[in-house]
Amino acid sequence: MAKETGRKLIAQNKKARHDYHILDTYECGLVLMGTEVKSLRQGRASLADGFVHIDAHEAWLHNVHVPEYSQGTWTNHSARRKRKLLLHRAEIDKLESKSQETGHTIVPLALYFKDGRAKVEIALAKGKKEYDKRQTLREKQDRREADRAVSAARRRQRA
Repeated sequence: MAKETGRKLIAQNKKARHDYHILDTYECGLVLMGTEVKSLRQGRASLADGFVHIDAHEAWLHNVHVPEYSQGTWTNHSARRKRKLLLHRAEIDKLESKSQETGHTIVPLALYFKDGRAKVEIALAKGKKEYDKRQTLREKQDRREADRAVSAARRRQRA
């Protein structure tokens, strides 16, 4: 069997980038059961309500939905169980101290396979206020309109 290479995206949390200012990102491994890996290989997962909690110098991923494996038996996993994250001690300590600050949280951004191993990208984030969200959407729309105007001008020049 050929060894997997590259990055295969399973799930993405687009809402996190809308709701939070992303301050720092980390890539970490996951401790998974066999049926969870098989379910992830089918491309089924949801990060929508996920968050990371640090307990006793260990990082845990909560509320990430990995559905039960369809061919699994009594060995199947619970869909929303907490999963241990594999990070270096220094990274865990840094995340723990930063997440204690007011308004800071740790959220998952993406779940993917990298060279055959399941990885999750987590981010230290600070919650946005409602007006920040509106401003971000406005900036995105302005950028899109400017790009359209530039491409339209280039099309006119060619013609």
